[in-house]
Amino acid sequence: MFKGFIEYVKGAYDELVNHVVWPKWDEVYKMTIVVAVFSAIFSIFIAFVDYIFRTVLQAYYKLIKG
Repeated sequence: MFKGFIEYVKGAYDELVNHVVWPKWDEVYKMTIVVAVFSAIFSIFIAFVDYIFRTVLQAYYKLIKG
């Protein structure tokens, strides 16, 4: 049972070290910047949509209540 697990771990390690093509650091840096910028833009968009919904719902509840 443990022999199979050990072989699996060795195979997985060998695959990660010798067969996976890892991106270069400059590419990782660029993609990190892209993800950070997209995340910021998306969060601003979500905040805007939340503000619109909150404003519309408050006006609706105020209209219904009184």
